[in-house]
Amino acid sequence: MALVKKGSRLVSVDGTTYRWRLRGRPTYDQGLVRSPLTYAVEHADTPGTTLVVTTNQPHSSNWLGTQGSPILPAQVADSIRTALTDGWPPKSPGSPFHLDQSAGFVSSH
Repeated sequence: MALVKKGSRLVSVDGTTYRWRLRGRPTYDQGLVRSPLTYAVEHADTPGTTLVVTTNQPHSSNWLGTQGSPILPAQVADSIRTALTDGWPPKSPGSPFHLDQSAGFVSSH
C-alpha cells in the first residue's frame, strides 16, 4: 500500500529516491510515551514493501510533554541503508518490513 503523499518527504539514498512519512498524531501508547515514534518509508517511484522504522524517541506530540529529538533526513537515510543491508526489498510487494532501532527508549511506565 502506498504512503499518503500529503505530509511525506523525499530523501535520496545512494541515487535512489524514497518517500518517508511520520504519523501526525501519536497512537494512544505513543501519546502516553509507552511506545516509541515510528515512521514509514517506501520507494518513491515503484512502491512495494513498506519499511516501518521504530525509533528510540518519543512522539513529539505526546501528551506528557516528554522531549524527543526530531527525525532528520540523514537518520532516515541511515535507516534505509541498514534495512537494505538486512534484506528489505523496497520494490517487491509484500508485508511491511520492520526495522527496530528502539534500543535506549525509556517508557513513561
